[in-house]
Amino acid sequence: MIIDVHGHYTTTPREHQDFRDALLARLADPSAPVPFPASISDDQIRESIEHNQLKILRERGADFMLFSPKASGMEHHVPDRDVAVHWARTCNDLVHRVTELFPDSFAPVAQLPQTPDGSLGRVVKEIRRVVTELGFVGVNLNPDPSGTWSGVPMTDPYWFPVYEALEELEVPAMVHVSTACNLNFHTLGAHYLNADTSVFVQLLGSDLFERFPGLRFVIPHGGGAVPYHWGRFRGLAMRYGWQDPAKLLDNVFFDTAVYHQPGIDLLTRVIPAENILFASEMLGAVRGADPETGLEWDDTLSYVEASGLSGPDLRQVYEANARRVYPRLDQRLTAMGR
Repeated sequence: MIIDVHGHYTTTPREHQDFRDALLARLADPSAPVPFPASISDDQIRESIEHNQLKILRERGADFMLFSPKASGMEHHVPDRDVAVHWARTCNDLVHRVTELFPDSFAPVAQLPQTPDGSLGRVVKEIRRVVTELGFVGVNLNPDPSGTWSGVPMTDPYWFPVYEALEELEVPAMVHVSTACNLNFHTLGAHYLNADTSVFVQLLGSDLFERFPGLRFVIPHGGGAVPYHWGRFRGLAMRYGWQDPAKLLDNVFFDTAVYHQPGIDLLTRVIPAENILFASEMLGAVRGADPETGLEWDDTLSYVEASGLSGPDLRQVYEANARRVYPRLDQRLTAMGR
């Protein structure tokens, strides 16, 4: 089985975005009508998935995908906590419906109702709701809800209530920012990769995993700059007395959402196979084909196949690691006889 751990619902019916627009409009003008989640039919959901993610998944030869709301659409920089909860619940409920309609192909991963400041109580409540009531197998955790890097590092005690819940429920978090609010950082071209790199460096100088040994992070997009500057991080660790980067690998994993062969090749040579999870983030940041190769940019399965990994290593990357890092995914698949 080939499991893609990084998929987003980027093809939602138009009515879903209309609801979001209405939420924001009422924030700007409280006299505007109170919006309600769109009435989206099962047939609309089927059409949005069958002609997009499911079609591509099958064409490329993968079998299953972890599916979450659109990352750039989380928009955690909006400060209203009630809106954050309403929007996250609506997005998660819609993703849950996708996975109920296509249980053989998708498992749900949650958006969290984060805001730039304030208590994380509502975030923890939504984690417990989606995991215990709806069967979600993971969450996306934004290390920079402000979109301007004005908050505290992910090693700060502020985050501990979230980590306690994730550890208790055996649910990993994919580290995934949303929209950048600083024009110096393009959301898709810089902000996402900056976040991946920044969080890894935050972890290097911390004892977070001594406090939470069962906590697991998946750093997407191939780990940002991490695998490609491994020597730099090792050298900095020695200079500042941080732990060796390799010590983080009991708790930190990387995905293969890297869009050219040399990038995949270096990722698979620097990071042990047991710490790499197959992913494409299809229909996400980069779309279309590379004119030099004719391959779709996000056809990462082709790159991984050509990377030279051995058969046992490929089995880890494609399936075994995902089932180990996401225990609730393994339980879900086992219950299905897979």
